[in-house]
Amino acid sequence: MNIHEALDWRYAVREFSPEKLDGQTVETLVDAARKSASSYGLQPYKILIVEGKPVRKDLLPYSYGQQKVLDCSHLIVFAAQTDIGDHTVDRYVTQFEKIRSVPAAEISGYVTHMKEALASKSQAEKQAWAHQQAYIALGTLLTAAASMRIDSCPMTGFDHNAYDDVLGLAELGLESSAIVALGYRSARDRSSGLPKVRFDYDDLVITM
Repeated sequence: MNIHEALDWRYAVREFSPEKLDGQTVETLVDAARKSASSYGLQPYKILIVEGKPVRKDLLPYSYGQQKVLDCSHLIVFAAQTDIGDHTVDRYVTQFEKIRSVPAAEISGYVTHMKEALASKSQAEKQAWAHQQAYIALGTLLTAAASMRIDSCPMTGFDHNAYDDVLGLAELGLESSAIVALGYRSARDRSSGLPKVRFDYDDLVITM
């Protein structure tokens, strides 16, 4: 299946079957999101895998009637970090040295640039930036799921503050960005197989 076939097959599932995804499949999908593009490579977010039904039952009242939060196989929560600063860059530098075996001194100018770029942002701008990076990873997860014929439904329509409370995100220095229900579509889902409604290429794309 090529990329266009996969994306045409994908849709926002309304009703999931009771079939569970195996752990390796979920790990593969989340690992794809881990490899997503990110500004400066800083990845200022975490990805939570919520498999347990009790926790999802606690989240359901804050999900605006979206029963799939409970019925899907796994619920994925993208959560942005709330404390962004020099330490965000330092964490990346440590990983850079580990992976590429290059001393930090060789990228000192780039490190200074990253720290200055973050320092120039207000707290609200830093949070907006962190959430934007989480959304990029969300898109990677959805595309990976489509390529593997795993169904998904991304959602931002939920009570973010309540989710943060139920999941204890404040204690982890996080706040929820978006959630994704994963699993397999139900045979009863009337949205399955409907033509995808998207604007035509020439209506959406401007070549300059």
